[in-house]
Amino acid sequence: MAPIIHLVRHAQGYHNLSTENQQLPDPELTPLGQTQCDELCKRFDAHDKITHLVASPLRRTLYTCLRAFDPVVKSGKKVIAIPDAQEISSLPCDHGSEPGKLQQEFGDLVDFHLVQEGWNDKSKGGRYFPTAPKLVARSRAVRLWLRELVTQAGEDAQVVLVTHGGILHFLTEDYDGAKIEHGTGWENTELRSYEFEDPTGQDPDAYLKEIQQSWRRRRGSAIPLTETEQLELAQAFQTAFDEDTGKTEEAVVE
Repeated sequence: MAPIIHLVRHAQGYHNLSTENQQLPDPELTPLGQTQCDELCKRFDAHDKITHLVASPLRRTLYTCLRAFDPVVKSGKKVIAIPDAQEISSLPCDHGSEPGKLQQEFGDLVDFHLVQEGWNDKSKGGRYFPTAPKLVARSRAVRLWLRELVTQAGEDAQVVLVTHGGILHFLTEDYDGAKIEHGTGWENTELRSYEFEDPTGQDPDAYLKEIQQSWRRRRGSAIPLTETEQLELAQAFQTAFDEDTGKTEEAVVE
């Protein structure tokens, strides 16, 4: 059996309630978001097969992972926080907290060894400044890291990665539903399951492909977009994203 990567968008956070709330730094889950986690926990039927829990280090993704996959946490597995999976914008809601604060809040439930000082720095010129080329590069880095993780764990490995709606389009190379206005085609706590396209592990980009069961669960008999259509969507979204980032920078300067 090939390793499986379950990708999940976080549950509803307070920043999802209004444009004004996007100014909230590293917001928590809403009561509805907590309920969404509980519902995902109930409908997910492979808790006993999960070998690793991984999440973006933002608080909403960590809380989603801990609550939605509570049976896995109770079995003794820690959530590994990976900075490259953080969200794509430079809005306050997408700036993470300092490592010391996160360690104090989550304690031994989360493995923060990858979260170093500066992981939440999104200033121009840095690794996490939001431009399409940088997002493509760090999404590739996440996929390569995941492939190494499952390679070490063996063919039966199943990994959960809880992350964000924007970066999920870059991670999957699937831009269906991606819009600058609302950011993503993924619903809160939506879960899709993937395998690596190249089972030999030689693909330098570690591309993912959605497994048929996952596609049919959410799209039925619909025909997936062609590679050409996906490339066109990717180019359009990435161009619009960079233009939007440029406008934000100009507004800050003014």
